Amino acid sequence: MARGKKNITKKREIQPDPIYGNILVAKFINRLMHNGKKTVAQKVVYSAFDLLKQQGHNPVSLFEKAIETIGPRQEVKARRIGGAAYQVPSEVRGARRTALAIRWILEATSKRSNAEYKTFSQKLAAELLDASQNLGEAIKKRDIAHRMAEANKAFAHFRW
Repeated sequence: MARGKKNITKKREIQPDPIYGNILVAKFINRLMHNGKKTVAQKVVYSAFDLLKQQGHNPVSLFEKAIETIGPRQEVKARRIGGAAYQVPSEVRGARRTALAIRWILEATSKRSNAEYKTFSQKLAAELLDASQNLGEAIKKRDIAHRMAEANKAFAHFRW
């Protein structure tokens, strides 16, 4: 059984979103989309951006700042060595960092209370605003990841 050459599938190129022309916004819309309903996801994101614009913010730069702020620098990965599982800290590279940031923003947005916000786009706008100011649930998630990496620094020599 030959193991030399492997068929590596190429990543699809994501087209920038139609209104802002930003690839990061397009990735966010794709992640938010359910059952292939992209127009619904676009309406949610664009209405959240409109809410941010009404508050006097630049929505795209605020969104990019939130993604950059939330993206973790370090995380822990479980490694089995000699029958024991160690949490080994490792650096998070670019694509995974943005993917985690997008996932954490969406989780934090859906956790926000329905009593306080009427629509998902209001929740999203509030979460993005909080994230850009180093507040909110998604930032807590990043801090937990950093704390775990710091606590398990002793196992960094298991990294390979």
